[in-house]
Amino acid sequence: MKQDVTLALQHDLGLGELRLLSAMHAYGASAGSMLAYAAMAVRHGMATAIACVFADAPRRPRAAAGDAYGRGRAQAQSGFLGLRIAAGLGSPNVRYALAARRHMERYGTTSEQLGAIAVAQRAWAQLNPRAQMRSSLTLDDHQRSRPIAEPLRLLDCCLVSNGGAAVIVTSAERAAGLAQPPVHILGFGQGHPAQPLDDEWDFGLRSGAARSGATALAMAGLTIEDVDLLQLYDCYTFTVLLTLEDYGLCPKGEGGPFVAEGRTAPGGDVPVNTGGGQLSGFYLWGMTPLSEAVIQARGHAGARQVRKADVVLVSGNGGILDHHATVVLSRHAPTSTGAPR
Repeated sequence: MKQDVTLALQHDLGLGELRLLSAMHAYGASAGSMLAYAAMAVRHGMATAIACVFADAPRRPRAAAGDAYGRGRAQAQSGFLGLRIAAGLGSPNVRYALAARRHMERYGTTSEQLGAIAVAQRAWAQLNPRAQMRSSLTLDDHQRSRPIAEPLRLLDCCLVSNGGAAVIVTSAERAAGLAQPPVHILGFGQGHPAQPLDDEWDFGLRSGAARSGATALAMAGLTIEDVDLLQLYDCYTFTVLLTLEDYGLCPKGEGGPFVAEGRTAPGGDVPVNTGGGQLSGFYLWGMTPLSEAVIQARGHAGARQVRKADVVLVSGNGGILDHHATVVLSRHAPTSTGAPR
């Protein structure tokens, strides 16, 4: 049975006299939210070093990946929310497919353009020895993969993985003397649209990334043009496309042509999800993009290391485009204006 990491972790690890302990749950935005909370706590003297931890083990022997999160069992809903289940909108696959279809109808986005994201991230994964999927992938392979929820295909959907990750947050002064190169937190922000289901709702057209990205970049004293690479939450290919638009990498509605040009793949001018992401690397919620951001900023990515990794933008997406967290990281300490030297 799947269990969340709770405050009981302290007892499981035999830790005593902790100055700070918290269990946070913002779905895929949890990692970015934890990092922001830890940074503020260290800054204000609540703790000297904080471990932000995530672990999950949904896979079981002789069980299909689709069974890991309760495939085929819609969550019970009462009242008007039950209408969503009755209409067949019980799973994340179906609801993300609805978002993708709306973007397609509004802007002309195509399945092939979504496939370009999957192909690009597989190319990155082939350079990552820890990636789950390292075989070659072509656009034809993507188009031949079985439908999951139209217009999303199997290769539009993230992996299911067992694993864990932790990020340690401490002061810049203390980090300077530690074994690993420090990675500085320049800015962070959140966005939670929580929009009503009415005809003015822009579900599938805009996510919380629009607000959280602007907040994080403003705190860092930077613009999107200062960012060298992005580690984006990619539960689906469509999530990447929409986040790129919301962060301002391309105008709204032009995410499809942007990714189709190969700009996010190895050798492109906008490297995205350089470890393969959740589509081809591994799925550890928001820790997938956050851990790869730290690796790249430290210059420890090996064959997949991006030449210029001074500023890294990290996203986390939770729910069905409901919650978003953005973090700006740099290998350089901030100046008095907030921007990296």
